[in-house]
Amino acid sequence: MFRIGDFVAHPMHGAGVIDAIVQEKVAGSIQEYYVFKMPVGGLLLKIPVTNSGTIGLRAIITPEEAEALIAALPSLKVESSANWNKRYQENLQRLKSGDLREVARVVKGLMTRDTRRGLSTGERKMLQTAKRILISEIVLTERADYETVEARVDCALTQEAAV
Repeated sequence: MFRIGDFVAHPMHGAGVIDAIVQEKVAGSIQEYYVFKMPVGGLLLKIPVTNSGTIGLRAIITPEEAEALIAALPSLKVESSANWNKRYQENLQRLKSGDLREVARVVKGLMTRDTRRGLSTGERKMLQTAKRILISEIVLTERADYETVEARVDCALTQEAAV
């Protein structure tokens, strides 16, 4: 169970803080909810405490894990289906996994595809979402500003892997 002030990551929205824990009456029964607030964008969600694990709410990564992830970005392997629908579904599953490395693979794969062929509107939106998820967690972990982290991630993603 998380406490007020804990930094957590939501698989589809990115990283935020538990702003409050409230009780509300829903369908005749009282349930506890985490009030999840994202510093980036100001999104506010109420997440049922009992479903938080199923949803994929988790503690954010450590600063060491964030640095290791950024360092691994240039050599991160991405595979991409030629079929748009299959590629979209695979990327959506990676995002839903809540694994930041998988989110980074989505970002790198879509950025690579964008430079080679361009992206559809749906994939462009997915790229924006995936980048926000990735960057928001690193921002909270390292207590840095969004633009600085975004520049570091973009630089790492466009570097060639060291051979």
